[in-house]
Amino acid sequence: MTVTIILIYLGVGAIAGVLAGLLGVGGGLVIVPMLVYCFTRQGLPNEHIMHIALGTSMASIIFTSVSSFLAHHKKGAVNWTVVKRISAGIVLGTFAGTWLAAGLSTAFLKGFFVIFLYYVATQMVLGKKPPASRDLPGPAGMFTAGGTIGVISSLVGIGGGSLSVPFMVWCNLPVHTAIGTSAAIGFPIAVAGCLGYLVNGLQAVSLPPFSVGFIYIPALMGIVLASVVTASLGVTLAHSLPVPRLKRIFALLLFLVATKMAWGLIG
Repeated sequence: MTVTIILIYLGVGAIAGVLAGLLGVGGGLVIVPMLVYCFTRQGLPNEHIMHIALGTSMASIIFTSVSSFLAHHKKGAVNWTVVKRISAGIVLGTFAGTWLAAGLSTAFLKGFFVIFLYYVATQMVLGKKPPASRDLPGPAGMFTAGGTIGVISSLVGIGGGSLSVPFMVWCNLPVHTAIGTSAAIGFPIAVAGCLGYLVNGLQAVSLPPFSVGFIYIPALMGIVLASVVTASLGVTLAHSLPVPRLKRIFALLLFLVATKMAWGLIG
């Protein structure tokens, strides 16, 4: 492993931490494609690259989400009632999604991830506001929403903020509350996803050294060391800068990442 790769891991973690605090996302939208790049450069087994990237991303989000939601909680921006109501569906959906992902090819997962990036970026650019009368659904609706968010999050290795923030804003929660609550929701998603990828990867053959299931420890350590430090910076920015403009900038980043990954698939 080269010094360059280690520095990239730290850089990815720093960016992921800022995004976690800033937009309520776990940082997986940045972590996964950068890990795919690093793992390819390192010569990790191609058939496992996407699975290891997803599993490592989920493991790192455990630490990032805690740092982020604690900082948001101090500012009163976490709706713990929403977290409690949606968590059961989140955990079940995320764990089920990891079993599904384990049986899919790296090419399919990359393609799914690219489509997801384009979808999230387009949604951020449009930024349509919901009717003022819309409210959060009842227990069944929250369980279904949580399960859906969990399954998709596990397939693309994210903390769910790209789905949960728009969902909560759609239900008329204030945007800063949606971001803070999403950061807290990212924790059960990450725990369930991490366990799922760990268990499903235990039987995989040809995994690289220092792997535990589909979790690559060197990358995890580099990302966590940097992201935990920078998450609080993201929270500070989230409460001081215009969020709509920041979301449009982030959307541009997503379009660029998605296009680069799509070009790699075509190539």
